[in-house]
Amino acid sequence: MLPPLKAALALLSLLQLGASRPLMTTSPHLKLSEITQRIQQLNSGVQVPCNDTRVAQVAFTDRKLSEQELLCQAATALTKVTKCKKDYEPFIINLQSLHGSRSCSLSNENEIYLRNFLPELGNFTQGLYRRLAAAAQ
Repeated sequence: MLPPLKAALALLSLLQLGASRPLMTTSPHLKLSEITQRIQQLNSGVQVPCNDTRVAQVAFTDRKLSEQELLCQAATALTKVTKCKKDYEPFIINLQSLHGSRSCSLSNENEIYLRNFLPELGNFTQGLYRRLAAAAQ
């Protein structure tokens, strides 16, 4: 009776270990692709959730800022959206994982409607995806 108990305990320990770690890390390509696809899905619907919400404007075309800084600013801007948080949580998670644990500042001087922010974010992430794909070749 003792060997089956030991085997069950070992199996349980392995299951707990496996559950505590992600099975694999998702590549930046997949994260960028998912962000772009989710934006397209939101924009193809009848109405973007909370599209009249104003968020800080991120200067995605500013060449002085690094890609990581812009990703961080985009995540920070979306974390301020509280009304439809569940709709934007996947964006925030992917953006945060792409820029790492970097902290950034974001001015609220210039604001933009969320319905305008999301296409800009989609264009930016799509451009990053293309650059990563070209660099991989």
